[in-house]
Amino acid sequence: MRKEIYFAGGCFWGLEKAFKMVNGVKETTVGFSNSNTPFPSYRLVCSGTTDSRETVKIIYEEEEVSLEKLLDIFFLCIDPTQKNQQGHDIGTQYQTGVYYTDEADLPLITKRFEEEAGNYPLFYVELKKLDNFYDAEDYHQDYLDKNPQGYCHIPLNIYKKIREMQK
Repeated sequence: MRKEIYFAGGCFWGLEKAFKMVNGVKETTVGFSNSNTPFPSYRLVCSGTTDSRETVKIIYEEEEVSLEKLLDIFFLCIDPTQKNQQGHDIGTQYQTGVYYTDEADLPLITKRFEEEAGNYPLFYVELKKLDNFYDAEDYHQDYLDKNPQGYCHIPLNIYKKIREMQK
């Protein structure tokens, strides 16, 4: 059965690249979650006035990849001790988070959050129901595929670990 989950992990370019590597992920779309402004532009989101998060929408086949594995990959890609920041990217749009649409997923996600939070003195990852999601402009979609030398805050060794997890 196809399901969806939304991950915010700093700049959405690198997080999208990570999830495109995962067997069982069928689609990725970068955009903005839980915005207080309908159809925000990237420029407006960067102003800090929309309360949006740069987010990757993941459509996956749960018979091929579990939500648990997707959460493993998400936590591998982020620093949960940073608030409104990942790497050199600073601003509320870079706040990390998991945004769910299926209430049945919440107990599993909550359990994983509790386990992760126990590993850190500070833990700033949001867990919220998805209120809305707006696709980012076309030039952001598959950005690192189109621009292989483009900026990414996720270290290359993380992508190597994700590839190894697929074996």
